[in-house]
Amino acid sequence: MKVKRILVSQPQPVDFEKSPYGELTQKYKVSIDFKKFITIEGVSASDFRRDKVYIQDHTAVIFTSRNAVDHFFRIAREMRVEITDSMKYFCISEATAFYLQKYVQFRKRKIFNGNQNFDDLMEVMKKHKDEKFLMPCSDIQKLSLTNILDENKFNYTKAVIYKTLSSDLSDVDISQYDLLLFFSPGGVKSLFHNFPDFKQNHTLIGAFGPTTIGAVKESGLLVDIEAPTKTALSMTDALDQYLLALCKK
Repeated sequence: MKVKRILVSQPQPVDFEKSPYGELTQKYKVSIDFKKFITIEGVSASDFRRDKVYIQDHTAVIFTSRNAVDHFFRIAREMRVEITDSMKYFCISEATAFYLQKYVQFRKRKIFNGNQNFDDLMEVMKKHKDEKFLMPCSDIQKLSLTNILDENKFNYTKAVIYKTLSSDLSDVDISQYDLLLFFSPGGVKSLFHNFPDFKQNHTLIGAFGPTTIGAVKESGLLVDIEAPTKTALSMTDALDQYLLALCKK
């Protein structure tokens, strides 16, 4: 099967031509379009109070995304909660830990990270089992994460601080695309919200991360491209390998 048109369920990179996606369009002569499948909306301070979650009662925070970082500090600001200097932060990746420095001064003693994998982060957190963890998250909660925390008997609290909403995709003709790329369970949910009669047929699907891959399969769809892998840490790496294999055929 030839791949001519690809739809990425994320915003277009600022400098598309110099981005990995831009390089792929030149290398394989494919067309790549971008469309946000999900919209992030912060939970209001009043709604957060109803959940009776108290930030100041915790000694550590678990961050699984940049959205979690942004909305955690937003909700703390709106509620006028002062984050103590002793607070520890556990980030799912080095990139998230680096992004955290937008809000806090970097100190090796209080910022820790895994390698884009929650299991890796668990190994770091096990050295700090006495902490009382807060995990800011969206309303679409990844059950696999809480299951791991429960299995390892961590003392933690979930804090829903933002909502993941389906974007309006009425201007998209989904049938035009040979390949769809997803990066979150919310993106998969948005596909069926906007196109309830969607059938995969010959459409190829790529998914990034175990929870996204799981969401695709649970929807009855086949995953043709998975990332990250040992040889493809990013979606663009996996896409490059897939397109190269097609060309060789």
